[in-house]
Amino acid sequence: MERISEPRAFCHALAQAALQGTPITQEQALRVLTDATIPLLTLLEAAFEVRKHHFGLGVRVHILNNVQNGLCPEDCTYCAQSTSSAGQVPVYRLKSDETIVEEARRAHESGAFRYCLVLSGRGPGEERLDHLASLVTRLKATFPMEVCLSAGFIDRTQAERLKQAGLDRYNHNLNTSEARYGSICHTHTYADRVATLEAARAVGLEVCSGLIIGMGEGPEEVVEVALTLNRLDARSIPVNFYVHAPGAQLGEQRRLTPDACLRALCLFRFLNPSAEIRAAGGREANLRALESLALYPANSLFAEGYLNTGGHSADKTMQMIADAGFTVEQVETHD
Repeated sequence: MERISEPRAFCHALAQAALQGTPITQEQALRVLTDATIPLLTLLEAAFEVRKHHFGLGVRVHILNNVQNGLCPEDCTYCAQSTSSAGQVPVYRLKSDETIVEEARRAHESGAFRYCLVLSGRGPGEERLDHLASLVTRLKATFPMEVCLSAGFIDRTQAERLKQAGLDRYNHNLNTSEARYGSICHTHTYADRVATLEAARAVGLEVCSGLIIGMGEGPEEVVEVALTLNRLDARSIPVNFYVHAPGAQLGEQRRLTPDACLRALCLFRFLNPSAEIRAAGGREANLRALESLALYPANSLFAEGYLNTGGHSADKTMQMIADAGFTVEQVETHD
């Protein structure tokens, strides 16, 4: 009986600490990821208590629009669009405003809470930034959705311009730990990424930043990233699970298990209790039959796809949410 009750008491303590705003220790955090004696369902139950407190049963569905593809000078080894990639991906410059607006309309009609614009490349010049700012203003005036932009490195002045245009969030993922970053990219640094997030936060933009689990990192590194995102007050944390994109230099990695993916989502919920935790890229391939269990720690999903890889359709995603007993959250509108 003691062996059964002790893991339950441990998980209950994690949930209570998160609800009270008390940081859990690094030892506790590592145990979430590594202690196989803790039943997965017990851990999910504790994470759900925290998730439900902050978000109820609502799920925020994000639809991502890859508005510029390829042509990237960065050498991120996990990415099919990287200059180091041997993969054959469609290459196109920024889509027309009318195309982007029409795709936003379809995203809204599909039930999207947030529309995410993603551009390949190092970062926008001033002319491109002005264009993006005017596009954000148009989207915000047309659809009752939040808008998130991922356009590479920006400084504080650029972040302020986007904030004035009405942008809700800026995305720039850390992707991995500081120590490991040099092994997955050589054209920019981990510090460059942190600087962009700090610039966005300094002007009042919400920060969206996450990682890719499964690129060879250890559990200590996953905990480190979760703690760093807490320090940066990331309000949206996409937890991606590595899937090899053909041609990407990083290549195939050790296959993740659904158990490991779900434990990671629980960890991010305990360490970032009020943040929007998203079961993001690679969820379908890595969670497999346990995909709907991600909704117990996570309150957000992507639908339709992830840059150069496909995902479940919006209809299938909405059905999964309903079947699991959750509801699709919509942006509140005020007359």
